[in-house]
Amino acid sequence: MLAAIDVGSNTVRMLLSSPSLKGRQPERYYQQITRLGGGYIQGKGLALESMERTLTVLRGFKDILEQGRASHVRLVGTAALRHAENREEFVKRVKERTGLNLEIISGWEEARLSAAGILSVLNPLPEISLLIDIGGGSTEFILCSSEQVVFQSSYPLGVVRLSEEYAGKSARKVAIQQMLEQFDRDLKAAELISSPAADRQLVGTAGTITTLAALDLQMTNYDRRQINNHVLNYAWLRQTKVYLNSLSVSAREALPGIEAGRGDLILPGLEVILQLLEHFRQSHIKVADSGLLEGVMFDLAKHPSD
Repeated sequence: MLAAIDVGSNTVRMLLSSPSLKGRQPERYYQQITRLGGGYIQGKGLALESMERTLTVLRGFKDILEQGRASHVRLVGTAALRHAENREEFVKRVKERTGLNLEIISGWEEARLSAAGILSVLNPLPEISLLIDIGGGSTEFILCSSEQVVFQSSYPLGVVRLSEEYAGKSARKVAIQQMLEQFDRDLKAAELISSPAADRQLVGTAGTITTLAALDLQMTNYDRRQINNHVLNYAWLRQTKVYLNSLSVSAREALPGIEAGRGDLILPGLEVILQLLEHFRQSHIKVADSGLLEGVMFDLAKHPSD
């Protein structure tokens, strides 16, 4: 049994798969919102409460791994840990509580793994695509030509940071626009186009956009097969933003498709998607419920002993 675990800024996820299936057919999937990046303290790092919530979930995951006799495990951490001053303390606590080695991956590695996961479920595979992974603490952009990654970049702005560090919609709008403009500058510096043309497919992954797809589909029982390749239109997203803005956090979480713990994050994430579409002059974005976690599994299946 192979196990891939993603310790994200908002959610901890685990994928178990049989080696005989080369890691491509998940046997079991688990996730829990722990908000590791929540309550971040400038100059100190991760909040003790956030670390404890995450450690408790990881301890539960370790129990599952022991029951399933997992032979190879890869545990990766992303933006919240990359930028936390006390990240080594958390890595040490994970080892002490679970016996697992937590690997804090770079933004570039996160983008590479996310691309592998996203491209695996796209049907048809676009000739040129811009993949966007909107996480809790960072956002990754990956420009692809068919299955080839042409350019990838990571920016330290995600839905948890937008929710907690930027007060008000105007501040969030400025922060998102600055990220998009930096992406344009980075593309130009790499001697690539400044922005995707109309024939380039935008594809989004991670909790915000898959939640919106589930909401659009009125999905009471989440089915990732229906989420993959679902298309969200700009007009619907605009209407949904107005509607969600009129609801309390608890009322949002009562809607089909929105899980507990995501009610206060859905609007900042939706704002990112809308500004993406406006910036790149696109009318829609395709959804993929496959990304970093699946990319980790693909690597693990190819090189389990690394």
